[in-house]
Amino acid sequence: MSKPKSLKDLLLIHELAFIMLVCLAGAAGGVGIHLWDKSSHESQRINLLIQEIQQTRGDLYRQMKELFDAYFLKDPQAKDEYDAYTVSVGAHFVKLNRLAVGDEERAAIDELRKSYATFITETSTIFNHQNEVSDELIEKTLNSNLESGIFQRYEIVSARAERLLSLKQKELQQRLDESKRTSLTLLTIPILLATLLLLFSRVFLKRAIVLPINALLHATTEISAGRLEHKAPRKGAEELATLSGAINDMADKLTQSQDALIRTEKQATLGLLVPMLAHNIRNPLASIRASAQVADSAELDQDTRESLRDIISTVDRLERWTGSLLSYLHPMQPQPTLSKLSQIIHGSLSPLQQKIAEKSIELELPAWEKQDDSIYTDEHLLEQALYNLLLNAIEAVPNNSKLEIHADLSRETVRLMIADRGPGMPFTPDPHAISPGPSTKRFGTGLGIPFAFKVCDSLLGRITFSPRKGGGTLIEIELPRFHQPAVS
Repeated sequence: MSKPKSLKDLLLIHELAFIMLVCLAGAAGGVGIHLWDKSSHESQRINLLIQEIQQTRGDLYRQMKELFDAYFLKDPQAKDEYDAYTVSVGAHFVKLNRLAVGDEERAAIDELRKSYATFITETSTIFNHQNEVSDELIEKTLNSNLESGIFQRYEIVSARAERLLSLKQKELQQRLDESKRTSLTLLTIPILLATLLLLFSRVFLKRAIVLPINALLHATTEISAGRLEHKAPRKGAEELATLSGAINDMADKLTQSQDALIRTEKQATLGLLVPMLAHNIRNPLASIRASAQVADSAELDQDTRESLRDIISTVDRLERWTGSLLSYLHPMQPQPTLSKLSQIIHGSLSPLQQKIAEKSIELELPAWEKQDDSIYTDEHLLEQALYNLLLNAIEAVPNNSKLEIHADLSRETVRLMIADRGPGMPFTPDPHAISPGPSTKRFGTGLGIPFAFKVCDSLLGRITFSPRKGGGTLIEIELPRFHQPAVS
């Protein structure tokens, strides 16, 4: 399951999406404006080219007029006017060359300029040799060569250039129309995306925020009503999912506290009932055991004798359970005396010798003769706690294995270590557990380890359990060596 995004990330994504749409809309507008501006400039350039060509033709007409005025009207100023128009046409051609773009336009303008140059060459001859040439020849030149020849050819070249520019202007108008359509399309896309984002935001906000908040409110209502099993769904934004998890954890802790309170009340009730029940149970158990021992005779058949032994074994087990329960529930009152640690360990191992022999367990004990092992503690309580821990270790290890007991005595503390090669503990013992821990044995009560915790606590010590490398469990008991234990 993917991790939900936080509200901060979701808002950032939302803002980035809107910024992207704004940028896209701006880019679309910018592209449209650029295309429009480019087309406008190109259209303006072509219009200027056409205008200059037309002005060049107009000046050419005026030059022709001045030529006729000089010949027919004998106008003395005609030559000056003619030269002025020549300068003006030259300026027009400079502008045309500056405005022309591409080989095709430059070629048309160059052809137009050459045609005009031919006109200038012919007309200059008339002005320069006006007194040397007959009127008849000049008239023929004006009518045939210039008007119907050079001038007509200039008109054809000029018309061709204007046609070229008109075609370009038409193509430009088509591109301009296309740019309009493109700009409208580009502007439509951000609008559509913004609409989709708006719809998505509505659905997203409902799923990521509104519905999870409603679920949280419902969960808090259910939990406050005492239905602690109700769970808030962990969905929506990360903060809301975290809040749901915190509410669920709170409900679990309330459930545990409620269960612990019930267990405490039950345990307090047991503390009052168990001593009376133990007294009432032990007397019949003793009678049953005594009767079974008396009835056990060599004269009975094998099945009957095995049944009697089972009765005795069951009575002994019930007696152990009753004793363990009494020891666990009753407040402890340590009676410390100066004792020997070696005697305490041997005392705890003494009832276990038969089990050790049956499983062929090799014991490794500390070398007591090399050190002073005196300790100020409650010998009987410590012996009983060690007995429970050693019993667990012996029953856990396989046959023909090794059980190690080490002791490290300093001036202030005593450190005992019990190391086995069993399968290891399936759970971590909790010294603060309200109820006994689980038992891994078929007929176990689960009181052995809690009892050891309680003893060490009353003797101002502590116990730790840790797995051994290669398998097994290491139990470490640390006690003050000569400190006065507390009285519960």
